[in-house]
Amino acid sequence: MNRRWIYKPIPPSGDIDLLSKSINVNPTLATLLLQRNIHSFENARKFFRPSLDDLHDPFLMLGMNVAVERIQEAISKREKILVYGDYDVDGTTAVSLVYSYLKSFYEEVAYYIPDRSSEGYGVSRAGVLWAEENGYSLIIALDLGIKASDMVVLANHKGIDFIICDHHLPDDKIPRAVAVLDPKQPDCQYPFKELSGCGIGFKLMCAYARKYRREAEVFEYLDLVVVSIASDIVPINDENRILAFFGLKQLNENPRPGLKALKEIAAIRNELDISGVVFTLGPRINAAGRVAHAHGAVELLISGTEEEANTFAEKINLKNDLRREFDATITEEALTMISSDTKKQNAKTTVLFKNTWHKGVIGIVAARCIERYYRPTVILTESNDKITGSARSVNGFDLYQAISQCSDLLEKFGGHKYAAGLTLSPANLPAFEQRFEEVVAASITDEMLTPVIDIDLPISFDMLTPKFISILKQMAPFGPENQRPVFEARGVSVLNSLSTFKDRHVRFLAAQAGNDSFFNAVGFDQIEHHERLVSGDSFRMAFTVEENSFNGTTTVQLRLKDIKFDDE
Repeated sequence: MNRRWIYKPIPPSGDIDLLSKSINVNPTLATLLLQRNIHSFENARKFFRPSLDDLHDPFLMLGMNVAVERIQEAISKREKILVYGDYDVDGTTAVSLVYSYLKSFYEEVAYYIPDRSSEGYGVSRAGVLWAEENGYSLIIALDLGIKASDMVVLANHKGIDFIICDHHLPDDKIPRAVAVLDPKQPDCQYPFKELSGCGIGFKLMCAYARKYRREAEVFEYLDLVVVSIASDIVPINDENRILAFFGLKQLNENPRPGLKALKEIAAIRNELDISGVVFTLGPRINAAGRVAHAHGAVELLISGTEEEANTFAEKINLKNDLRREFDATITEEALTMISSDTKKQNAKTTVLFKNTWHKGVIGIVAARCIERYYRPTVILTESNDKITGSARSVNGFDLYQAISQCSDLLEKFGGHKYAAGLTLSPANLPAFEQRFEEVVAASITDEMLTPVIDIDLPISFDMLTPKFISILKQMAPFGPENQRPVFEARGVSVLNSLSTFKDRHVRFLAAQAGNDSFFNAVGFDQIEHHERLVSGDSFRMAFTVEENSFNGTTTVQLRLKDIKFDDE
């Protein structure tokens, strides 16, 4: 697949020199920091030395005072509190955090996760009725609820109050709950808008503890918060950077029993970073809600002992194995549907439906299809006589807005710029497929339909010194809005040891003309370049720098993002 290399602007030389001198780093590192909006010694101090003292005051969030007082009223009157959350990683970590913290000092609390298949996304009628039948008078909704106006009205009629903690974009109509905590709602002056759903729950518990208990108690749950931040792919800047930094520290040094058991069953030996959470812990937690019921994930995450946690971790790992089977089979079917249909191959979008596809993995399948056919993608299946699906987008294209323009054909939808869910009547499927294609084709550009590699700056191999790499490491945690720096090296050639593995990947010893340094390079899913690499031709290489630990030995490794040969 062809990829566009986009070079980030180089800051003015005066700014580079000023920052370089003020924090005593070389101009290359100063450039990387300026590209991340770090312009001063104070900015750099907060970036390299995160502090929990720099978290924003939770009471700045609209509705926080009311929410805290309603929880305290419930506790003082011995009301039953129901912690209600989504079935994905963000939702289950949020439920686990709020439930565990409240349960540590108050008995009358339980949790509820809707069934993905029978209830679908969001606050369900079945959930509200269950709360009524079991005597709950306060529901704390986490990672959902901002579009649950009808269900909040139903709950009010049943004598049940709602506190909504959500981070999704609201509609014009805000639910008439006791309190709505969502930094994206109008008039909310909270300084950071990109907390995860679990992050909103964390801030609510911090606010409650600050007023009625001890706020430091809530910091013990930061390992759950970082799992949500990584898995929900929210920006890792501002407050999320602090939460992720301390969350990873806890996750690596002293995780709660459930996460410790999950690390062991995933055979994690090295320190976890954000990427490690995304590819090892996140999928396993998600698997519970994808192929069974997500309360299994909560049971794992709230486990009080290692023995209990190990039992739940084994069950979840089996579900993850099953999820992988569904994923592989459905992905193969979906790609075949595209390759065998000329119209689908040439479209600006991918919209695929099969009534037997497992609802729990269609979001993963949408992402897999984009790896092969890079364009906005909707994968649909049948559930409860409706068509339901997951949508994923490509860099720069607002999927949510495109789906909004099809809203008259949908029964419900929600999500973000790059990911969304939707439900529609089977009768509307042909019209939706046509409308979605028309809407996307009218606004998407050819550039958006080509994968992008953002390159921070060109570099030579001899600049990759131990000190330089040490400072690069301190720029972590990496993720959206603070990606691991991507460099370009020119005049590169294969020195020796060129090989392939698993019929998909390449590795070799890379040398660069004009200097004596050389490094091991590995290119995952870069087998397409192998034939040219054999020729010995010179090339440009886009790569990141990382450390590879194996058998107790740590070496520097260059991970390829792409290769362009000099004659291309």
